[in-house]
Amino acid sequence: MAEQDIKKGGISVDTEHIFPIIKKWLYSEKDIFLREIISNASDAITKLRRLESLGIREATDETYKITVTLDCDENTLTVSDNGIGMSEDELNKYICNIALSGAVDFIKTYENESSEGAKNGIIGHFGLGFYSAFMVSDSVEIETRSYTDAPAVHWVCSESGEYEISAGTRTEHGTSVIMHISENESEYLSKSKIRAILEKYCSFMPVEIYFNTTDDEQTEQKPINDVLPLWQKNASECTDEEYKDFYSKVFSDFRDPLFHIHINADYPLNFKGILYFPKLANEYETIEGQVKLYYNQVFVADNIKEVIPDYLLLLKGVLDCPELPLNVSRSYLQTNTYVSKLSSHIVKKVADKLCSLCNNERENYESIWQDISPFIEYASLRDKKFYDRVKKALLLTLTDGKKLTYDEYLEAAKEKHENTVYYATDKALQAQYVSMFNAQGIDVVLFDRPIDTQFAAMLEQQMEGVKFQRVDSELAEQLKSEGENVSLDAVKTLFEEVVGQNTKIEFSALKDEGIPAILTVSEQARRMEDMMRMYSLDASTLPTEYTLMINSSATLIKRLDELCNSDKEKASQMASYIYKLSLLSQKKFSADEMQEFMRESVEIMMKL
Repeated sequence: MAEQDIKKGGISVDTEHIFPIIKKWLYSEKDIFLREIISNASDAITKLRRLESLGIREATDETYKITVTLDCDENTLTVSDNGIGMSEDELNKYICNIALSGAVDFIKTYENESSEGAKNGIIGHFGLGFYSAFMVSDSVEIETRSYTDAPAVHWVCSESGEYEISAGTRTEHGTSVIMHISENESEYLSKSKIRAILEKYCSFMPVEIYFNTTDDEQTEQKPINDVLPLWQKNASECTDEEYKDFYSKVFSDFRDPLFHIHINADYPLNFKGILYFPKLANEYETIEGQVKLYYNQVFVADNIKEVIPDYLLLLKGVLDCPELPLNVSRSYLQTNTYVSKLSSHIVKKVADKLCSLCNNERENYESIWQDISPFIEYASLRDKKFYDRVKKALLLTLTDGKKLTYDEYLEAAKEKHENTVYYATDKALQAQYVSMFNAQGIDVVLFDRPIDTQFAAMLEQQMEGVKFQRVDSELAEQLKSEGENVSLDAVKTLFEEVVGQNTKIEFSALKDEGIPAILTVSEQARRMEDMMRMYSLDASTLPTEYTLMINSSATLIKRLDELCNSDKEKASQMASYIYKLSLLSQKKFSADEMQEFMRESVEIMMKL
């Protein structure tokens, strides 16, 4: 094309001239323009490599790369590649007609959908990507030369959509896109701004990207991206240290994650990724995770809730999904069947990982159980399929710190309390009850989080014949003595005078003679109270029936029976004190109750 032979025209679209709309509304975030232009450059190099692998172009030892150059003096931002380039005909076809995409044509021409070539890594399947440059530019230039040695072409277009094509000066194959930044978009002439965009969107693109500025004394020699991110490798090729370093780099969290899940799925879904279970500083720390979505190593979106079920939202990680479009939208994610299948697959992989840890790395698994158990229990409550997959990996923490699976606990308990799980919710408050069970060789489980008891209620429905009983509910038969129960009428009368209205008095001979009395509340009544509290209802309006179980074999109760005849006042004071001691293991005293208890304690000590 002669230098004076200049062709002019207007951008062709299938429906109407949409340049003003592109400039203002093409993407919700303007920063994405740079991702789109660099994605096109990456595609150009990927295409050329593909032609070499097919034998259509002779392979060379050329180093392929993308260079981003910021020139603040000229108000330009340039993205250059040494990829496939374009001839004048191709530039007319793919740049001057918004409706067409060179990537789509390339795939149709050179790739067979049933072959390995279908996974070619081409990013820009959409014809609008290039025009995102006009979101921040007054005009855009293209200098390009095809790998076929067709003449170089120069293209320049204003923000109105009017363009000119002339002979180019480029001597090497490839393309340079020169964006003349608009006056009101001057923030994109900031080195720190451009670097931040590159780090966010292009950190893992498959072609080396270099960032230079014209005012630098020397250009950078190191690419800003990692062309082979960890998720693109096989799990067997990665070390634990690499997983931790990757997590720290991507999420700026310098606490090691509890565990990771490396996903490499190819059928029926095609996606890769690494998910992490983060370490929380405490239970009050925010638990919202962060899953970054990529498309052929190009960053698409942050924290996509549609991909991860809400009960696993604390997960952090990256997912590379080449079957999702680069310009993915929230509404697309909400209705796409691939996304729902993706979500189900992730749930399965999390469950499989937990089972693997439990079976193969038990010591490590037990060490992280305290951190992960609330989330695993919540997920099991929300999703029956998830529970079915992880039920063999669910652990119980005993009051002595030991951890057992449910099957292990129930198997060990067969001889003493078959199909019953005894638990405590407050190790300190219920210490007396726990010690009574431990003395009989019965392990007590610690359910010290609100979700634990809700989870236990669900398990009773899922585990046929198994029941959960708090240590201070109905008196377990294993705690009773084989001796005959003695009804002490005088003692009963004493206690009737000091206990509350909703408290029944019963006698039973316990094996532990050092405990004068214990207070119990039925499991059903307590669960009703817990449910009301969970829904922020006033549980105090629910009349709770207590049972004061007096130990007829206790030395102190026998002494009390004798005092009924010799010193009624002293016996009454002793009965009141015994009742308050039993009450202490059930609830915290009110101010008045504590004051009365302290007064009685002092009076009793004065009489010693």
